[in-house]
Amino acid sequence: MDFAFRQMTVLAPGLLGGSLAIGARDRGLAGRIHVWARRPEVRAKCADTKWCDAVFETPEEAVAGSDLVVICTPVETIHRLARRVAGSLADGAIVTDVGSTKGRLCHLTHAIMPKGRHFVGSHPMAGSEKSGMEYARGDLFEKRSCFVTPIAETDATATARVAAFWKALGMEIVTLPPAQHDEIVANISHLPHFAATIICNWLSRNNPQWKNWAGPGLRDTTRVAAGSPDMWRAISEENREEILRSLDGFAAELSIMRKALEDRRFDELHRLFERGKVYRDSLNPGIACE
Repeated sequence: MDFAFRQMTVLAPGLLGGSLAIGARDRGLAGRIHVWARRPEVRAKCADTKWCDAVFETPEEAVAGSDLVVICTPVETIHRLARRVAGSLADGAIVTDVGSTKGRLCHLTHAIMPKGRHFVGSHPMAGSEKSGMEYARGDLFEKRSCFVTPIAETDATATARVAAFWKALGMEIVTLPPAQHDEIVANISHLPHFAATIICNWLSRNNPQWKNWAGPGLRDTTRVAAGSPDMWRAISEENREEILRSLDGFAAELSIMRKALEDRRFDELHRLFERGKVYRDSLNPGIACE
C-alpha cells in the first residue's frame, strides 16, 4: 500500500493530535504512527489504542525516522518543542503544527530547521471547548477549514504535501501568509471568544440565580467561553495587535447599536438586526470553523 507518509509522529496527542492520528490511520495516510506525550498516563493510553504503533518517553526518540511530525501542543510551546527535536529529524522530514497563531511562530520555527528539514505552519479550524484524547475522533476534521501558512522561504513541495495531508482528512484548504492568517482568525475565532467571555463575566456579576434559568440562546452564544483560560491567555499574547484591532471594530459596532437604542431609532435597530441575520444565514454550513 502506498502511504502519503511512511511514518508520522504526533507530539502531544490531545483532542487534535489524537483525532488526526485516528483519521490518518482510518484513511491510510501513514504507514506507522509514533507518539510522544508528556504525561506517562497518556502514553499508557496511547499504547493501548489501535491507531498508535509506538510510544516514546522523549520527543527526540519519537520523531526519529519520521517523514511527518505534527506538533499539537499549546501555541506557546510549539516553537520550543520544535527546537528541541530539530536535531533528531530525519533528512527530508516535514514539521507542521496546529497552533492558532502563526506570524511569529512560522518565521522563528523555519529559522531553526536544519538543512533539508522543513517547517510548514498549519491551523485546522476544528476542535471543541472540551480537551483531551478521550474526546478524539477520526472525523473531527471533516468539512472544516484548514489554514496552511508558508512564508516566502518555505519549501514548496513540503507546503503541498502538508496541504494534501489535511485535505485527505476531509478539510477545505486555505493557503496564505502567516500575517494574513492572524488577521483573519482574530476576527472569526478570537473575537467570538472575547465576546462570549465578556457576556459570561458580566452575568457573573449579577444575580447568581439567573444562570439556572438560561435557555439555549445563552448556551449557544457563550459555548466557546468554556475553553481553556491558559490557552486563551497564550493566544492573546501571540496575537495581541490583531485582537486589539478586532475589539476596536467590535466596540464601534456596539456603540452604533447602543446609540440607536438610546435614541429610540428602532427602524435603524431593525436594519442592524437584519444585517446581522443576513450575515449569520450566509455562513457556509458545509465548512465549519471553530
